[in-house]
Order: sequence, then structure tokens, then C-alpha cells
Amino acid sequence: MLSFGNARTVTNLSVISALAILLGACSSFSLGGLGSSSSSPAPEPGVAPEMPATIRSEEIVGKWGLASFQNPADRARTEKQAQAQCKQPYVIGAGQSGGVVMHLADQATPQELRLKGSQGGKNFIGPAGPPGGEQDREIVSFDGRVLITRFVDKDAATRYGNMVYVRCGPRA
Repeated sequence: MLSFGNARTVTNLSVISALAILLGACSSFSLGGLGSSSSSPAPEPGVAPEMPATIRSEEIVGKWGLASFQNPADRARTEKQAQAQCKQPYVIGAGQSGGVVMHLADQATPQELRLKGSQGGKNFIGPAGPPGGEQDREIVSFDGRVLITRFVDKDAATRYGNMVYVRCGPRA
């Protein structure tokens, strides 16, 4: 049999437990400032807005002599070799959706690619998706006459090196 003191203790513990459960449930609801003072959770980060490239697709559409180098000391010589390839130029076409038609690494058929900017100020050429993806190539430099790119994928970058495109004829 419970004494009056023990019964009171059991009742108090039951009330405290019930209040703790109610307060715990209230923290998951917003009471318009009447509930807990903790700040609301931050919104989930969404996809960052697409940044335009600083180079427009129209600037690179045209005929190009193409060569590549691994060693930066070979750049000047490689530009001359690329210029000599204008007899059989690599054609960068205009895409139907505003992109450019080029080959991806190890692909026999060219496809429309996009020029993409990044928050770091780099420009990329590649399929739809965030800049710097595995199938993208980074535009290392571009002055209107010479375009140098490098594949983001390390294996492709090792095999193809720095791709040097020298414009054939006057700038478009």
C-alpha cells in the first residue's frame, strides 16, 4: 500500500513527465514567437543559378587549326603547328540551342555543348550541368585568335594535353 507521501511523489513525477513530453512536442511546431526562441532551420541549398560564361559561343564558332602540348614551354611551337593545320581545319559549329558543336573526349560524333561560367571566374565548354564536370574542358585562355582548353577529367587531360586552337583566317 502506498502512503500519502509516496502517492504524491508518484503524481508529481507523472505530471513532470507529461509536461516534458508536451514541451518536446511543442518545439516541433511554430507558435508565432510564443514557442521556443531557437531560430528556424536554414533553407536547403538549391542548385546555384547558372552563370554565363565571359566568352560567347559566337566568338568561338568557326574554323580552327588544332594541335596540343603537354609542356608549357612548347606552347609557341604548338601554336605554329596548329596554324599549319588550317589546311584541314577543325570546325566549331553553332548549335541550335545557342551552344557550340564540338567533340567530347573520346567521342567520334560531335554534339552541342554549352559555354558555362563559374563563380571562380573560369569558363568551361561541356554538356549541360554544373561547370567543371568530368566531361567539361576548361578554357585556359582565349584572346580571339588563340583558344587553349584542357579537359577536366584527369585521364583525358593526360592523353590530350592542352588543346590549342588557332583561328584560320580573319576573326569572325
